[in-house]
Amino acid sequence: CSGCTYIVVPHTAPPCKKAAICSYGATLLPCEPSDEARAKVAAQTVQDTRGVLVHPNQEPAVMAGQGTIALEVLQQVPMVNALVVPVGGGGMIAGMAVAVKALRPDVKVFAAEPCKADDCYQSKLRGELTPNPHAPETIADSVKTSIGENTWPVIRDLVDEVLVVTEEEIKAATRLVWERMKLLIEPTAGVGVAAVLSQRFQSVPREVENVCIVLCGGNANLEALEWLEGSQGH
Repeated sequence: CSGCTYIVVPHTAPPCKKAAICSYGATLLPCEPSDEARAKVAAQTVQDTRGVLVHPNQEPAVMAGQGTIALEVLQQVPMVNALVVPVGGGGMIAGMAVAVKALRPDVKVFAAEPCKADDCYQSKLRGELTPNPHAPETIADSVKTSIGENTWPVIRDLVDEVLVVTEEEIKAATRLVWERMKLLIEPTAGVGVAAVLSQRFQSVPREVENVCIVLCGGNANLEALEWLEGSQGH
């Protein structure tokens, strides 16, 4: 596919996501599945095309745009007590945290991520930016990337807690949403659901009653449904 917009994507990305990018007229540029490889290909493309880099999660304008999700939540569900947001690069949760803490500082903000890609958890635990040491292997492919220099300070200061979940918990939560809510989410969106269903979340204060889970993606790879065989139905 080709177009005036270039999107750098790991060659391991699900076919459905690659097809969606092409359908919008963009040029797909494959790279190795690592933050370093993506940055290298992106920088070279900017140089070759004299283009402008728009980072998917470290660009302030992108973060601000994603922050409007929190504004919609507060408008539609003013009694909300907590937000649960899957975290990869951290742009979405950073933007949402800035917005919600400015307007409703009492609302808790929870990050959710796979235990196999727990850089956000490790960063909060250590008090310093701690990227994943290698490319994570998780079914939640949209959160394989690590939080970055622009999102880390916001997460450090405004995110209340990071919840990590297993691959099996992600699979079970995704299946639950498919079967009971009739919503076609991708496993990355299931990370937030899994976090709320986890034992750790059951220990949150009693006043946290109205919880908003951000179902952050619906690019389900329907050609890979064999993983359902390893999850238990509800």
